[in-house]
Amino acid sequence: MSDNSRTGAQILVDQLVAQGVQHVFCVPGESYLSVLDAFHDANIEITVCRQEGGAAMMADCSARLTGRPGVVFVTRGPGATNASAGIHIAEHDGSPVVMFIGQVQREARGRGAFQEMDYEKVYGSFAKWVVEVNDAARIPEIVQRAFHTAMQGRPGPVVIALPEDMQNDRADVADALRVEPVATWPGQTQMAELQKLLWAAERPMIIVGGSVWNPAACASLRRFAERFDLPIAPSFRRLALFSSEHPNFAGELALGMNPKLRARVKNADLIVLMGGRMAEVPSQGYELFEIPTPRQKFVHIYAGAEEIGRVYAPTLAINATPIAFAAALESLQPPNKITWSEQTRAANAEYRAFSETAPVMPGDVQLGEIMLWLRDRLPKDAIIANGAGNYTLWIGRFLRFREWGTQLGPVSGSMGFGVPAGVAAKRLHPERMVVSFSGDGCFLMNGQEFATAIQYDLPIVCVVIDNSNYGTIRMHQERRFPGRVTATPLRNPDFAALARAYGGHGETVEKTADFAPAFERCVASGVASIIHLKVATDASTPTATLTSMRAAALAARK
Repeated sequence: MSDNSRTGAQILVDQLVAQGVQHVFCVPGESYLSVLDAFHDANIEITVCRQEGGAAMMADCSARLTGRPGVVFVTRGPGATNASAGIHIAEHDGSPVVMFIGQVQREARGRGAFQEMDYEKVYGSFAKWVVEVNDAARIPEIVQRAFHTAMQGRPGPVVIALPEDMQNDRADVADALRVEPVATWPGQTQMAELQKLLWAAERPMIIVGGSVWNPAACASLRRFAERFDLPIAPSFRRLALFSSEHPNFAGELALGMNPKLRARVKNADLIVLMGGRMAEVPSQGYELFEIPTPRQKFVHIYAGAEEIGRVYAPTLAINATPIAFAAALESLQPPNKITWSEQTRAANAEYRAFSETAPVMPGDVQLGEIMLWLRDRLPKDAIIANGAGNYTLWIGRFLRFREWGTQLGPVSGSMGFGVPAGVAAKRLHPERMVVSFSGDGCFLMNGQEFATAIQYDLPIVCVVIDNSNYGTIRMHQERRFPGRVTATPLRNPDFAALARAYGGHGETVEKTADFAPAFERCVASGVASIIHLKVATDASTPTATLTSMRAAALAARK
C-alpha cells in the first residue's frame, strides 16, 4: 500500500472535508464507530443529538440555510427508522440531505443479523438515491455522486449505508473533487415568451416557492417585482423569499389563507409559478387551479423537469433552477405602460388588513397580540422555526419575514420540527436570535433536543403553545364528528420546570401582558429557554373556535 492508503472510515471523512462540509449532525452508534473515530481529527463540527429524527431535521435545516447538502449520521435499524421522519421532510420540502447509516457486516447480510435492514427497500420510495458501499475504494465516487444527486434537479435526500467491516478496509484512492450544483438556465426564447405573456396580461400574479434560493436570487426577485410592479405571493412556508413588508407583498398561499387573496389568484389571467410545485396546501386542496389545464395562463418554472406538467399543464414551461432563473429576470423589460399597479396596491392593502389586527379569542392569552408584539420586537434577521399545528396559522399570518433564511418550517406538515430546527439554526448562526415555536403535542415529539441546545450553549427561545390538545386533529374532529372527542386531549408537564431541569431558563405565561417581560427575561438569561404559554383549548384558529366549529357542524346536519 502507498502512503495514501486509508481506512474506509478515514476516506469517508476526507470526502466530507473535500465537499466543504463544516457541520455534521448525528446520534452515535456502534455500527459506525470507525467513522466516529475518523472524525476525531477532522475540522468538522459535530452536533450530537438525542434522537435520530431530530438529527435528520437539523441536517435538513443546515441545507436550507447554506444551500449545500446537510449531513447526518445514524446507526442501523432503530436509528435508521427514527431518522425516517426527517428524511421524509427533506423529500417533501426539497432539501438536499445526505444521510449515512451504519450497516451490519457484509458477511452477515441476509441472515437477519442484529438490527439488519434493507435500506434500499426502506427508503427507496422517498429518497432520491439509496446505495450501500461494499468497497472502500468506491467511497469517493459514491459520496461525490450523492452530493450531485442531492443538489441536482429537484433537491432531496440521499441515503448511504456503510457496512461496519467495510469501514475498516484499507484502500489507496484519490479524493473526489468538490461538487458544485449545475445551474439550469432558461433559454432566451423562453424568457422572450414570458415577457410577451406579461405584456399581454391584465391581472398577473407571481407565486414563489421551492428550495435552494439565496439572498442574491431574492434580491433579483425583488427588483423584478418593482420594475414590473407585480403582486408577489409566497407559497406555503416560503415567506422568507419576499419581504412581508414590501408594498408588492400580497400574502401567503397557505393554510388559513386570506379569502381575498384566494379570490385574487382565481381571478388572475396569468399565473407565474417560480420554483414551487403548487402542491395540496398552496393550491387549497387542488382547488385554486383546474386540473389538468388551468383556466389562467400558467407559467411554471421548476428545477426538476419531471415535475413540470405532473399536475398542471403549463402554458409555458421553463426548466430552470431558482437562482439561475432569478438572475435571468434582470433581462426582462416591463411594458411601456403598466396597467395592473392599482391591483398590486389593492392586494397589499388586503394583506395588511388581514394581518394588522388580531382577532379576540377565548381565554386570557391572545396569540394574535403576542405575535404582533413579536413582529415589532424581533430583529429583521431573527430566525423563526416551527413545527406543525394550528398554532402555526398565527405565525404565518401575523409575523413579518423580512429576509431570506429567516423561516424554518416543514412544508410536509411534520410535527416535532420546531425544536431541532431552532437548534440547527443557532448552531450555524450563533450571532442571530432564534425563536422556536411548538405546540404542546409538537414539542414532546422532539423536545429532547432542548438538551442539545443546553449541551452546546445555544440560547434559543422555545415558545410552547399549550392548549392541552392535539389541536389540529381536534379541529377536524369537531368538524366531522362534532362533540365526539376521542384521543385528542393531552395532560402536559410543566414545560417551564422542564426547561430548568435541563439546565435552561423557564417561564410560564397565563396572561397576554406577561408574555413580553417573560420573553425579555429569556433573552437576558443567556441560556436556552422555554416559555410555557397556556392558551384556551377553545382558541383553535384566528378565524374560529372549537365551539363555533362544533355548532356549525351540528347545524349542517339538521
